[in-house]
Amino acid sequence: MAEPAGFLRRIAAAGDLVWLRMPGETTVVLRHPALIEQVLVSKNRSFVKDRQTHGLREVVGNGLLVSEGEFWRRQRRMAQPAFHRERIHRHAAGVVAAGERATATWREGQVIDVHAAMMDLAREVVATTLLSSEVGRAAEDLGAALEVVMARYSDWRYALLPGLARVAALPDNRRFAAARARLVAVVDGIIDERRRSGTDRGDLLSMLLAARDEDGSQMSDEQLRDEVTILFMAGHETTALALSWAFVLLGRRPGAWARLGAEVDAVLAGRPASAADLGRLVYTEAVILETMRLYPPAWSIGREALEDVEIGGVPLARGTQVWMFQWSSHRDSRCFPRPLAFEPERWEDGLLQRLPRGAYFPFGGGPRLCIGNNFAMLEAVLLLATIAQRWRPQVAPSDVPRPQFSITLRPRGGVRATLRRR
Repeated sequence: MAEPAGFLRRIAAAGDLVWLRMPGETTVVLRHPALIEQVLVSKNRSFVKDRQTHGLREVVGNGLLVSEGEFWRRQRRMAQPAFHRERIHRHAAGVVAAGERATATWREGQVIDVHAAMMDLAREVVATTLLSSEVGRAAEDLGAALEVVMARYSDWRYALLPGLARVAALPDNRRFAAARARLVAVVDGIIDERRRSGTDRGDLLSMLLAARDEDGSQMSDEQLRDEVTILFMAGHETTALALSWAFVLLGRRPGAWARLGAEVDAVLAGRPASAADLGRLVYTEAVILETMRLYPPAWSIGREALEDVEIGGVPLARGTQVWMFQWSSHRDSRCFPRPLAFEPERWEDGLLQRLPRGAYFPFGGGPRLCIGNNFAMLEAVLLLATIAQRWRPQVAPSDVPRPQFSITLRPRGGVRATLRRR
């Protein structure tokens, strides 16, 4: 299992339901959309998050990513209002302004690591929307700590088997513990300051602080910390990766760049993008959807059978670990003709609505669908449009990075791009 892409290809070629021999557990990999739909949607109550996901508690505590049962349902109910469509659309202007500030420092012919640039940009956006723009230094500290945390899982085997990281990465454990402690201290400090001030700054943290459950109870400081940590981590990682890989893929198809620029010019006519433009930036959105098909930020998802259950007529015993790989499913020719080709136009005629459930799931699916999926799409589309208005980060074919299968799908070594003014 040294080369992840090859391993995933072999598993996909072996069939739609493949049993694996893993140390100390029974594991099955599902590929067919109907099987994935049963696990994530129609039979979701027979499953909980898998052991691999629960192993991430050392990073994200008991936040929405890993919590279960009534505790998860309570947290989801309380957090959901912060992600209603009207609420997230209020942040559109801040997203676009951040994109304009970041690109204002770019220069014609400059060579940059566009992945690092997108990480910085997405971190600023999430700092503004989640924590308010007044905590810029704290956001930098959070970003630095999370980089150490993510480095712990730079080997894809640690991402699938987090317990292995605690053993195999022994020399790095002290550094990891220090980064985790810094993460906790920074978030706790922000929450404590906000509670003392009582100020509603219009950000997501203010919404979470004000949230009440049906019985009038609030989130504890520990619960707030866990939710803020995972929202900060996922909130900038997903968008930065989608944009980084989009520039890689656009570099392979000059015609796609031309179509993207033409749409942005026609829709925006030189003015800043807004939430009202989302429905008209059709090709821009298609670029993001197609990028997440080929390079899904989250490349795997797992569940554990909570009870004996049948999937596709095959019995799974309680405790069975179920893996579903977006990397493989999104490249299934039964749902996506020419699966390895970058073709944003495939999404323009309503493909997203026509696909069977379980064929395309960059944000998961069912009740555990990522709570921030709509915000992530708004952010990615508006930032791509903002950048494409004035710039074309050009990635040469010789500079195309290999994917690093960690917790997320990062470009190994970054993305070298030459900035060209449009």
